[in-house]
Amino acid sequence: MFSGTYVEAIRQALHDAMEADPRVCCLGEDIGVYGGAFRATEGLLDRFGPDRVLDTPISEQAIAGSAIGLALMGQRAVAEFQFMDFALLASDLMVNFAAKAHWRWGASVPVVFRGPAGGGNGGGPFHSQNPEGHFLGSPGLKVVTPGTVRDAYALLRAAIDDPDPVLFLEHKHLYRRLKDQWDEAPTTRLGEAALRRDGGAAAIVTYGAVQHVALEAVAELDVAVLDLRTLWPLDDAAIEALAKRTHRVLVLTEASRTYGPGAELAARIQEACFPWLDAPVMRLGGADTPVPASPPLEAAWLPGPAAIRAAVERLLAW
Repeated sequence: MFSGTYVEAIRQALHDAMEADPRVCCLGEDIGVYGGAFRATEGLLDRFGPDRVLDTPISEQAIAGSAIGLALMGQRAVAEFQFMDFALLASDLMVNFAAKAHWRWGASVPVVFRGPAGGGNGGGPFHSQNPEGHFLGSPGLKVVTPGTVRDAYALLRAAIDDPDPVLFLEHKHLYRRLKDQWDEAPTTRLGEAALRRDGGAAAIVTYGAVQHVALEAVAELDVAVLDLRTLWPLDDAAIEALAKRTHRVLVLTEASRTYGPGAELAARIQEACFPWLDAPVMRLGGADTPVPASPPLEAAWLPGPAAIRAAVERLLAW
């Protein structure tokens, strides 16, 4: 029986994976004695010991390199970056080594790079970014973005079991705002989207925390909301089926609109579904600026319910 928050589901997934497989180990800055900056690893050191829960120096390169080395030696390493903004410091190792190892010489690299991303907490431009767009063009690296408590658990278990490197983006705004419970642990596979709300007049294709804003915005409209859950591999079949059925699509992201993930999603939908569309695929995302530190400015930067509803109404009126 589990009853808890999004971050507690992350912790439970790590605990259960480590119980189930002695090869699973965790490493990162302050994850052991301190339990992690957001307490996602609290209690794991006491349960599994310092050989499987490793505190590291403040070096994303060292964390990523050590995790990749452990994975190549037969372990299943879960590396925590204290904020995903700083994953870019380790991107050379993640993109040019981990993601290419199988392509170069057939090596499996079962490593998960996990940690908090996203805005809404007043963290400013260095602790609020959505870095998925930087990594999505890197073949060999899977990108996962859970938006519910159940998915936080099930997708992390799936990511740990996966033979390939996975970037696992946990939205920090959801850590203690969502709660759920279950008697039997949920399971899922990477690459499968989830329909959060059905509708026939239009569809919103989205992921992460902003899906909850979308659900609020269209509560009184005949609009479907599809949560991608995994950005690579994409569930193209689910996206295309919904676009063909509703004929109007809004792609919604928290990441910046220009050159962001929404641009690729819109292009894919437009190419695959053009004969079925009654309007151009529209995009709505974060403003094309660094994330403001001021809470009122950050609220204006993020796609809010009013902006989402206005975009849907424009789409419906096309």
